[in-house]
Amino acid sequence: MSTPATGPHIELRDVSKRFGDVQALSGIDLTIERGSIHGLVGENGAGKSTLGKIIAGIHRPDGGELRVDGRSVSYRSAREALAHGITMIAQEPTLVPLRSVQENVFLGIEENTAGVVNQRVLSRRYSELVRESAIELPPGQLARTLRVADQQKAEILRAIARKVSLIVMDEPSSALTRDESQRLFDLIRGLRAKGTTIVYVSHLLSEVIDLADTVTVLRDGRLIRTAPAENETPERLVSAMLGRSIDVTFPEKKPPPADAPVVLSVQGLSRPPAVQGVSFDIRAGEIVGLAGVIGSGRSEVARGIFGADRLAGGEVKLDGVRLRLRSPREAIRNGIVMLPEDRKSQGLLLLRPIVDNVTLPYLDDVSQVGVIRRRAERRQVGQLVKRLDLRAKSDRARAGTLSGGNQQKVLFARWLFQSPRVLVA
Repeated sequence: MSTPATGPHIELRDVSKRFGDVQALSGIDLTIERGSIHGLVGENGAGKSTLGKIIAGIHRPDGGELRVDGRSVSYRSAREALAHGITMIAQEPTLVPLRSVQENVFLGIEENTAGVVNQRVLSRRYSELVRESAIELPPGQLARTLRVADQQKAEILRAIARKVSLIVMDEPSSALTRDESQRLFDLIRGLRAKGTTIVYVSHLLSEVIDLADTVTVLRDGRLIRTAPAENETPERLVSAMLGRSIDVTFPEKKPPPADAPVVLSVQGLSRPPAVQGVSFDIRAGEIVGLAGVIGSGRSEVARGIFGADRLAGGEVKLDGVRLRLRSPREAIRNGIVMLPEDRKSQGLLLLRPIVDNVTLPYLDDVSQVGVIRRRAERRQVGQLVKRLDLRAKSDRARAGTLSGGNQQKVLFARWLFQSPRVLVA
């Protein structure tokens, strides 16, 4: 086997990018070595995804230079970057909903004769791809019926199928179980062994340290440092990301007092076949985690508490009072709110501005005789935007134009607009 080429694969020189009034990147100087795994870490809004999208041709920089294999390039689209062997697995899946998994994986690179796709060849290629990657998905299943984690797997298969030389992976393990993540890491290491360069964006710092060769820290759109992963620890990375000590930023979480009142009581909750007889209590100020593999019923329990799924049995009590949650509207009215698994399809109105997304459940509270009091509404939303450090050019920016982290902050702002009793996330 020939030894993969080494040396700089990607070079960014004084790269900057602005979205309206928001400076997403400033003066980025970065070299990514060929055949390496290069980690990108930083807070929400630090510029990680923007940097990845510039490399992949999705965004064009406002200033500076992008060099690939020593040559200056100016990609006008992701298609141009793909022609140079670069692709991206986005944080949010971009599958065609009414097409099958197999069709999505090979979309644009199908083999055809006289314009007719050879399905037999496509099926054989798909089987080979599954065997190579150890990622198994039913080839004929429609993309819109896939769980979020399975959509992410399909995106990974699609990137591998293109046999590119560089893949930008933006939070690829965020919806995967531990075992699935481990298989993904083995796959990534295998790609590196064959000479593929991986730019790996993640909030999971231990994961980045274990997987990457080199880690770059971004903060407020600026490059703070680049260092070998073996020299980093999660604590050092957090301090670099935030500019302050981890002890100050994340003080030790103390458990609630033993006599703290039970706020939420779930008894015998059932929704066959996924959930049978689930019971637990949550005290005031307590954070309770729901753990389990995909299909274990975690999402069904969460959606049942929020009234999004009708329960077959059991009861939910809030402050000792039994609730009949037939819809999310009733849950919200009682102070139970939820951050959904898929914020784009289940949480946000992507074409509406931030302010509308935040106040949507509370229009009666910001209205007078049926007319929304816009000045008061924007004042309250503005306070939340500042409190959460939500980065957008204004509260009139469309939710769909925001980064993934800032979209999540919009949902947090929605539920903080009034004081909830229980947050399901």
